[in-house]
Amino acid sequence: MPNLHRRVVLAAGLGLLAASTVRAAGAVVRVDDPRLDALIDPAAPIRTLFDDGRWCEGPCWAPGLGGLVFSDTKANRIRVLADDRSVKTLFDPSENGNGNTLDGQGRLITCEHRTRRVVRREPDGTKIVLADAFAGSRLNSPNDAVVAADGAVWFTDPVFGITQPEEGILAEPEQGARRVYRITAPGTPAAKVEAMTDALDQPNGLAFAPDGRTLYVSESGASLNPEAGRAVMAFSVGADGRLGPPRTFAPIEAGVPDGLKVDGAGRVYAACGDGIRIFAPDGTPLGRIATPTPAANLAFGGSDGRRLFVAAGHAILAIDLRVAPRG
Repeated sequence: MPNLHRRVVLAAGLGLLAASTVRAAGAVVRVDDPRLDALIDPAAPIRTLFDDGRWCEGPCWAPGLGGLVFSDTKANRIRVLADDRSVKTLFDPSENGNGNTLDGQGRLITCEHRTRRVVRREPDGTKIVLADAFAGSRLNSPNDAVVAADGAVWFTDPVFGITQPEEGILAEPEQGARRVYRITAPGTPAAKVEAMTDALDQPNGLAFAPDGRTLYVSESGASLNPEAGRAVMAFSVGADGRLGPPRTFAPIEAGVPDGLKVDGAGRVYAACGDGIRIFAPDGTPLGRIATPTPAANLAFGGSDGRRLFVAAGHAILAIDLRVAPRG
């Protein structure tokens, strides 16, 4: 996600914070539906665990790598934040890495803006390329990724990394559209990169419903074009993995949605300009966790699985939930 434009577009949503009705003075949790109480204490504090970044993105809970992996995209590094708040560097440079996720074997998959590719970190620390082209042309700038139940890697490919000089290398797009792609049998001779949809202007974060039958994708087109979309979209997923037509799951009235996560109960969490918005599986707004700067992405993790990590500008924040979202 581009930070130059996003700082302008998403910051517009921050003005809503002062007018928001919260449960108690100074609270960061706004409750729109009483069902949110089962998930989070309305008086729960949000804490800053790290504040020395330039633009934090792609948080991913990876115990095998030492804690929370996150990208500092503008600083061109990928780092690891441990439970004791110590920080180590995993990749420097990171090729302006953005989204991170783990495959079924715990290997880190990263979307790199600078190289315009999706890579996987092997146990010995080396990288292998999972995707860098489609139909004979280079990808735009892979942004975020998720691994499906069958092991396929799905990723979004907007143009942010080739239009923002601090997040990659400026270039003209070689692809005729901004798509969601699927990599089947990633990292094997049988690997195949398939275009799954080009229905969105700038697809960004993505996540599957627990049963794998719905794919949620952030439409972040308004970050580059005020007349473009700003919503969390949903696609039905067929038995063959093909996507149905998009439908609007949750419109976003200020800023644009970025990273997405879905918990075991099917609740959808969207990183937005005014914090983390949480929706019931039917799209009903449950509430919002306010952040002092626009939220770019989020991850579930922690030693007991109840911690929600948020990448927000220069910082990594955390708030503890009542239940483990993946439980």
